[in-house]
Amino acid sequence: MIANKTANEWFAEYGVSHKNKTNKLIHWIAVPVIFLTIIGLMWDIPVPSALESIGFNWAYTGIAFSVVFYLLFSARLAIGLILFLAICTTILFTYSGSNLAQTIPTWAMSLILFVIAWIFQFIGHKIEGKKPSFFKDLVFLMVGPAFFMGYIYRRLGLSY
Repeated sequence: MIANKTANEWFAEYGVSHKNKTNKLIHWIAVPVIFLTIIGLMWDIPVPSALESIGFNWAYTGIAFSVVFYLLFSARLAIGLILFLAICTTILFTYSGSNLAQTIPTWAMSLILFVIAWIFQFIGHKIEGKKPSFFKDLVFLMVGPAFFMGYIYRRLGLSY
């Protein structure tokens, strides 16, 4: 529970501006991409050599923050979101070690995809006719991924 609201209360509020079919489709793609790219932007932040020698990466700080947030939000939903974070991390490990990353560094690819995903998000909200929820409360930036994970849980008959 975050700020005395349950996950269902956050989802109901978030869902008000996510009813249009096209907007929902855009969000199904853009929300995970934005989440991944934020971690990707943190991935390439230079690390002091003392921390680098132990394998530290600033993205791990963002991942740790996300895990704590989602555990407080809904421990059951956090399981699915931690799995999603693991997938994001795997994608970043794979990309950062690829030949393409030598041409387009992880931070640059993340920035490009981040901007494109946000453009589509705003197009979706223009179609919806409602402002993005985070204009009301920045917490909705973290609620978005949980909202979609909650949908997956409901489709699988799982509670959260």
